[in-house]
Amino acid sequence: MPRAGSLSVPSSGPAIRRLSVVSEEDPNERTALLQEESTSTLVEQDEDGNPIPRSRVILQEFWILIRGSIPVILAYALQNSLQTVSVLVVGRLSPEALATAAFSYMFAMATGWLIALGGTTAIDTLASATFTGSKNLHDLGVILQRAVVVLTAFYIPIVVLWFFSEPLFIALGQEDYIARDSARFLAVLAPGGLGYIYFECVKKYLQAQEIMRPGTYVLLITSPLNGVLNYLFINTWGFGLMGAPIATGISYWLSFLLLLSYARFVAGWQCWGGWSKKCLQNTGTFARLAFLGVVHIGTEWWAFEIVAIVAGQLGTIDLAAQSVIMTADQVMNTIPFGVGVATSARVGNLLGARDATGAARAANCAAWLSMLLGVVVLAILMGTREHFALLFNDDRKVVKLTAEVLPYVALFQIADGLNGSCGGALRGMGRQHVGAAVNIVSYYCGALPLGIYLAFHGWGLVGLWVGQCIALYLVGALEWVIVAWSDWGHEVNKAFLRMDRRASVLSEIEEEETDVEA
Repeated sequence: MPRAGSLSVPSSGPAIRRLSVVSEEDPNERTALLQEESTSTLVEQDEDGNPIPRSRVILQEFWILIRGSIPVILAYALQNSLQTVSVLVVGRLSPEALATAAFSYMFAMATGWLIALGGTTAIDTLASATFTGSKNLHDLGVILQRAVVVLTAFYIPIVVLWFFSEPLFIALGQEDYIARDSARFLAVLAPGGLGYIYFECVKKYLQAQEIMRPGTYVLLITSPLNGVLNYLFINTWGFGLMGAPIATGISYWLSFLLLLSYARFVAGWQCWGGWSKKCLQNTGTFARLAFLGVVHIGTEWWAFEIVAIVAGQLGTIDLAAQSVIMTADQVMNTIPFGVGVATSARVGNLLGARDATGAARAANCAAWLSMLLGVVVLAILMGTREHFALLFNDDRKVVKLTAEVLPYVALFQIADGLNGSCGGALRGMGRQHVGAAVNIVSYYCGALPLGIYLAFHGWGLVGLWVGQCIALYLVGALEWVIVAWSDWGHEVNKAFLRMDRRASVLSEIEEEETDVEA
């Protein structure tokens, strides 16, 4: 991994190192295509000018993506474990407590956590290209500041919704105890949401610099501490169900503060540059990308939230089984989501380096990698399906129903992987709106209505997951076709048009004036 702050494209191979030689001219609609053509020649050569076999280039790209994805996947797995541990501890209280905690975290994921995970995809789009394409390192710090301002504003209406969510849950047909206790749960969890959002902002800021591991390091500390806090608040100190959001919120804030300390004292601070009024400029572009990122990821998660709401109307056992599956799926989803984050950073870096060919290759290699990982997850789920639910609850009916549904959950892991990687490539290109449109058409215009119909016509919970399977395969296939047929030269142009070009030009003028004075 190269030193943070370098403007060359991070890589482990000589072909990509050649990409650090780029033109000094500002790109426009004519020059960028010429630059992309010249860099595509460099991609296939080593430092001595010798051609590199295509197979070696592809294997090298796979290794770069794997190396970038592993720490991101681990970080998201540990991150999701914060609430998974809460559900595990609460689930020992009663099936009702299990259903309430899982439903509350699921609703938090589909609303507030979307600001953290969906809104920060704007950082993936802007920061990764800026890091390799801008001459001013501090432009990256301005993007981080802008993210903090915009996403804090996004979170305010979510907090209001959480505090007054009980009537909403009742209107959606949830049982009285779930509506009442979930509303209280979310109100207690609300302060911790800001810590989650700021943690994600700093993590994406570091990932844009190809500093991938600090999030994992931090969560290796806070994840076990979170388990201790949950046990203490829920059992020892007698808070019961409400102890879970208290412990989770403390863990999120601690994670943010530790990651910020890493950036300040270890690596990544050279791009900060101090607070600047520039962060209040171009907020419209950032807010638009952040909103589309929320919609892109949210359209899928909202579909799962609808499934949970429908499952609640099927009965307590169905809801408990659905809670087990969704809690586990949130952990498994870290694999395609982590690959997607690494892909968007990689694609953005290559677009910023004006390497259209490399960006296209990275996107397609990521798609194959994510499907291979999906096959591994499928095999694990099928091998453990008879006993899987025992991790969460020992009710025999819940265990049996979970075992019946898990084959469908296992089946869609391949498509979920494809969806994650191709979605990451689209976010790296700044095309969140395309992924959102594909999700809306696939889920809400076909597969989700079909699943609900099957659920109430003899299929039960299995019918809901059949619909989800169909949706994910449609989304994965459509997004891969879109990514594969993208005009990557045009995407290079767009990446530079999104940057704060005026700020970069002013910085260059200031540097020239300083040199003249010296």
